[in-house]
Amino acid sequence: MSDGALDGTLHGLVDDAAAEAPERTAVRDAAGSWTYSRLRRLSFAVAHWLAARGVRPGDRVLVRLPNSREFVALLHGTSRCGAVFVPVNPAMKAFHLRSVVADAEPGLLVVDDAEVDAVRALTAVPVHGLREVWAGLEVAGPEVPGPEAPRPGVAEPGVAGAEVPGSSAHDVLPERVRVAGTDLALLIYTSGSTAAPKAVVCPHGRVRFAAAAVQAVLGYRHTDVVFCRLPLSFDYGLYQVLLAALARAEVVLAGAEPEFRLLDAIRDCGATVVPVVPSLASMAVALAARGSGPAAPVRMFTNTGAALPEATTDALRAAFPGARVVRMFGTTECKRITIMPPERDRELPGSVGPALPGTEVFVVDDEGRPLPPGEVGQVVVAGPHVMAGYWRAPELTARTFRRDGDRTVLHTGDYGRLDEVGNLWFTGRRDDLFKRRGARMSTVEIEAAAMDVPGVRAAAVLAPTEGRDLAICVATDLAPHQVLHELGARLEPAKVPAVCHVLPELPLTPNGKNARGDLALLLAGGGR
Repeated sequence: MSDGALDGTLHGLVDDAAAEAPERTAVRDAAGSWTYSRLRRLSFAVAHWLAARGVRPGDRVLVRLPNSREFVALLHGTSRCGAVFVPVNPAMKAFHLRSVVADAEPGLLVVDDAEVDAVRALTAVPVHGLREVWAGLEVAGPEVPGPEAPRPGVAEPGVAGAEVPGSSAHDVLPERVRVAGTDLALLIYTSGSTAAPKAVVCPHGRVRFAAAAVQAVLGYRHTDVVFCRLPLSFDYGLYQVLLAALARAEVVLAGAEPEFRLLDAIRDCGATVVPVVPSLASMAVALAARGSGPAAPVRMFTNTGAALPEATTDALRAAFPGARVVRMFGTTECKRITIMPPERDRELPGSVGPALPGTEVFVVDDEGRPLPPGEVGQVVVAGPHVMAGYWRAPELTARTFRRDGDRTVLHTGDYGRLDEVGNLWFTGRRDDLFKRRGARMSTVEIEAAAMDVPGVRAAAVLAPTEGRDLAICVATDLAPHQVLHELGARLEPAKVPAVCHVLPELPLTPNGKNARGDLALLLAGGGR
């Protein structure tokens, strides 16, 4: 399969949704909601605002905002302007943000109003607060009536001009800001917890293909309400907006409410689809155990980023009767690799399912030779969802995105095995695999065993180094020796850590994954 020419733009998703379901709610947050028609018109206004400030096709627009409707309008408006959208987590520290700004060289930044002065101190690039941006927008077409309230401190933009016809998108913008479907849509920076962040180059067509392939398996419905508490700067969160548009569904953007109100928020909005990472799932399970009211009508949880322990999966099913818990595996470099279809969610525990439609997954040895079913090797991916490499990192791109005839194959650095019918079983990343006492093992399997121990709320394993033996950190009310005793009943002796550290909670990355680097510093006495 060749990579092929892929058509379509990111903002075309909202154009299509607005043409088919203009009055259906597209996005909701704590301050109100917008229909697909309203979101489309706002994207034109954003595109004009950007162009008026000198943003040209190919320029980068860095957006550092919490989850909000405005974030979504900026996403589609940047695409419509022909510029490149660069989402950055608001929790990113100044050290990494400075690195990202220097690497991306954006034409301008849009940040939360409270952050304007701090961000301006880091860069000479123009920095605009959200209130300033919104005050400067002019929206073609009349206001769409609906249960919308002005966001505190952010008034609705003014209205000017006539209705924007659905068939004349290009008539509204000057010729120079039209964009081809193969142009760059996104730069998505991966976690910088252990090194400087690096950006994955995401062209429009490949993003569209990836979203459509995921939607083909998950089957979001036009009646769905997608509850997204994941940051939109995280591709798992960002794609919820794209999947909802493909389905003409509603996405509810959360994250501002206190953690103890998580179940109330899910229930109050009538959520039917909830994407989770383990920390979010564990929070929902803990709150459900307290018996805080009837379950929400959730029909599907999806999981990626890190695998859910079976105990957490079972608890989710118990708390939300009838809900399926869908296991997925992916990486920013191709968005999604495999999905266990929702109707098969109880099959093959531990497997993350087969490849997406129209893509391939295979496992290779250290020399790049394909391995037979059952043997563990590096996971390699091919298909139109493989992105275009790393931004301004040609050597890293050449090592990871390799040409194979007329196609690009992604060498993920993840390890696993395939069964006879193509289901993938994830083992861990290269850094997760190590030898101890002559036995090969993975941090993933040890963490899974720890999460199987009743009372363990979170677990992270630190592989042995020259100055430290195998260690595990857990959040639990159990004593360290009790955790190690329980692990001894679940693992071979060589896989039982030498030491267990009990902490009130484990540090997480902004995307909700274990921050092993922070834990290592903590154990070494170099952090708090």
